[in-house]
Amino acid sequence: MGIYLNSSSSYSKYQETIANPFFVDKSALLEELSALIGSDSKYICITRPRRFGKTVMANMIASFFTRSVDSTHIFDRLKIAESEEYRKHLNRYNVIFVDFSWMASGVTTYEAYIDNLKTLIREDLHISYPDIGFRQEGDIAEDLERIRMATEEKFIFILDEWDTVFHMPFTTENDHQKYLLFLKGLLKDRAYVALTYMTGVLPISKYSSGSELNMFDEYKISTMERYSEYFGFTESEVDIIYKKYLERKKNPKISRADLRLWYDGYHTARGERMYNPRSVGCALKNNQLSNYWTSSGPYDEIFYYIQNNIEDVRNDLALMVAGERVEAKVQEYAATSTELATKNQIYSAMVVYGLLTYEEGEVFIPNKELMGKFEELLQEKSSLGYVHRLAKASNDMLKATLAGDTETMARILKLAHDTETPILSYNKEVELSAVVNLVYLSARDKYRVEREDKAGIGYVDFIFYPIKAGADCIILELKIDHKPEEAIQQIKDRQYALRFKGKLGEVPKYSGRILAVGISYSKETKKHECKIEVLD
Repeated sequence: MGIYLNSSSSYSKYQETIANPFFVDKSALLEELSALIGSDSKYICITRPRRFGKTVMANMIASFFTRSVDSTHIFDRLKIAESEEYRKHLNRYNVIFVDFSWMASGVTTYEAYIDNLKTLIREDLHISYPDIGFRQEGDIAEDLERIRMATEEKFIFILDEWDTVFHMPFTTENDHQKYLLFLKGLLKDRAYVALTYMTGVLPISKYSSGSELNMFDEYKISTMERYSEYFGFTESEVDIIYKKYLERKKNPKISRADLRLWYDGYHTARGERMYNPRSVGCALKNNQLSNYWTSSGPYDEIFYYIQNNIEDVRNDLALMVAGERVEAKVQEYAATSTELATKNQIYSAMVVYGLLTYEEGEVFIPNKELMGKFEELLQEKSSLGYVHRLAKASNDMLKATLAGDTETMARILKLAHDTETPILSYNKEVELSAVVNLVYLSARDKYRVEREDKAGIGYVDFIFYPIKAGADCIILELKIDHKPEEAIQQIKDRQYALRFKGKLGEVPKYSGRILAVGISYSKETKKHECKIEVLD
């Protein structure tokens, strides 16, 4: 048992994982991996955004295969125990587990980093196989081959966060090439390799354009279906752990709909909807909705991807923050461009990193947790031009609406129109909707804002559910080439206000005024008109 060879660390960490009351059993992955051992498909690389369970799965795999521990008491209770070949593979292999994100203190060069890794692995091998005639000047690959020839034993390699080296501040392009050659020399065409399971965020094609790592089969979130169900939580899995949550919490504060709104929205190549597992788990544990995943990085993380082409993407941002989808050609390898100059490169990178999701040729913001980050961006970055100015004006727009000041509302909307941007052509109502969404952006701090929500008879354009008890409720309807009075009448005729009334016999949840807001735009006069009525 060593630091890298047959370490017990992964076993210890996976024990902590399964002790979590909201643990989700993903052990069926082990049956699929067991079938690859010793085959010509024994090299796999799975890339996913951060916090989507890559390391949890790596720890599970190591705990299952390693001969250093007896993990029967764990896996006898999990789905893998139903496999016919369960016992054949449980705790039967030498496992070399490398977390490339771990770095010894004081390391400031690539040479020091990789030399430390090589030294520790060789020490593990020499301690575990003292009777093998190792050469002092040999390397890891030579040592492993000597072990295989003497014992006929093979090794499973688990390489977590393999692409970390490329993000280290002290590594150079030359270092990156050395690293690729190191992995090639260690793994490619080696008889001692039984299986290599590798994970990271970015695809291999980013770094290995030649033949260094072409033995790997890559599985990416938006283009490859296989293994999709093992990373993130599926709808049915969230149903199961939500039931546990209701059983455990004396005063549950989170609804099932809340989880869907906040943390759902990712899509796999198979078309399955996926929840962010870290956020769901933290929310249920803490009995509180919050930005658990996005809190690990500032809003500038999003700006990093768009900063080289703000002019081309800002209109799309306005649409996506309004809940719309934008056409894009997403290819994971394009995400690795050095400068991310084109829209497709930018959106590809944001999909790979989990900031956007992709489905049927369109990208969009997946959920409320991510939406909050985009809202921060729009209000903080003046380089976004008109999008930023409208977002900043949103405080005044909400105040004017609540005060019934329709003149100020029309003036702010005129500000939106008096820009050069083509999004404001208003050829479609969705464009007007996107602008209205921007000028009410700050309202999301005080309201749950829903678009085209089912209300009364039909669907309302916007409905504002107040977070604070007793605050005013808002129903907003948009019209192009019609009067705002017609919008108000539609709100009345279709009984949209029933959304705030509650069921018969129940005490209404909302006790404030209900404001009917009509906003219209005339293509002929180029003017906005606003009208507000208080509904009975």
